[in-house]
Amino acid sequence: MVLALALCALPVLAPATSARAANDGGNSSIPHILVLGDSLVAGYGLGPGEAFPEMLGAALHAKGRPVRVTNAGVSGDTSAGGLARVEWSLDDKPDLLILELGANDALRGLPVDDLRRNLAAIIEACRKRGVRVLLAGMRAPRNLGPDYIRRFDAVYPELAKQYGLTLYPFFLDGVALDRSLNLPDGMHPNPKGVQVIVERMLPVVERELDVLRAGN
Repeated sequence: MVLALALCALPVLAPATSARAANDGGNSSIPHILVLGDSLVAGYGLGPGEAFPEMLGAALHAKGRPVRVTNAGVSGDTSAGGLARVEWSLDDKPDLLILELGANDALRGLPVDDLRRNLAAIIEACRKRGVRVLLAGMRAPRNLGPDYIRRFDAVYPELAKQYGLTLYPFFLDGVALDRSLNLPDGMHPNPKGVQVIVERMLPVVERELDVLRAGN
């Protein structure tokens, strides 16, 4: 837990508008995906092109889906930090925002009600700009007590239901607690782990892109 808290305090490793993979030169005719999150998407401990947004863009291109993907991950970010920067992140005019925040809220034991309010405010900001949201769920560490775990884990499905969002229930599905898929800290996915996340989320992202295309 001490290590987890120390990691939360690490300086920013990736700016909110980092280098883009699968970027088609800003062509406005192709979908633009913005991934708003923390170190799990920023690419903590990974090399160039190995972060989730970059690998997602590459996977979509490999399936014949040209996209522009922006990595808006900031290591150590909480839901409050994401809310503080969402407006200027949206100035980049994404069509789809993948919202991955909450892990650091849980690691710090921050109030669940604050997490809910912050995520809801981010979703509202996206709705006002006509940006579709794919909500990536998170789960509280199992050592935080049954009440906190129950309330934290419920935030994501409840928000998805409230706003009619597509929910990917657990961003680290298939990767959490698997040593072979994580960095030595046991918390952040290694390149193989990122690939597993991308493979599992890819069909969900593709369906969101199909909805966007159908609406145009």
